[in-house]
Amino acid sequence: MLLSDELVTTQTMTWVKEFIVALNVCPFAKREVERDSVRCMVLRSKKMDVALEELMAEVQWLDEHPETETTLLIFPTLFNDFHRYLDFVETAENLMFDQGCEGVYQLATFHPDYCFSGTEPDDVSNYTNRSPYPMLHLLREASVDKAIEFYGDTAEIPNQNIEKMEELGKSKLDTIFAGCMKADNG
Repeated sequence: MLLSDELVTTQTMTWVKEFIVALNVCPFAKREVERDSVRCMVLRSKKMDVALEELMAEVQWLDEHPETETTLLIFPTLFNDFHRYLDFVETAENLMFDQGCEGVYQLATFHPDYCFSGTEPDDVSNYTNRSPYPMLHLLREASVDKAIEFYGDTAEIPNQNIEKMEELGKSKLDTIFAGCMKADNG
């Protein structure tokens, strides 16, 4: 069953609000959600080269729309395999470098099966980068720098998030994620 773009966006923004913001996984997200400056783009590419073109089109769109802080590129029909997704991320980062995006934009990565190197797939620490769908988070570097300057030392955020995931436990995390996927337009 093909989920509508609207439903995919609703589920993703529910995840952003109920997981990322509510648990303070990213201390910078709340401000942008409240400002409504997060753009969600549901991309139905079936091939990696098309997805790369869509990524660069979004970079151009952000260049032309400074009022939009960040974009979540959501791939509900591509990159079901986590390792294939990682290959795409590497290619996307190389393309962005070649296109002069270094120092302007950066990518954050999220996937339903995210698994950090050196961890087991069931390790709760992986939830810090798990999402309802495979996605790329396209961030403005200047804004990231300002947020870090305001926040102070960000080096402990990943460790704090891992501790938070361990405190919550897999069952509670699975419940949160299931709730996000039940979000609908009604």
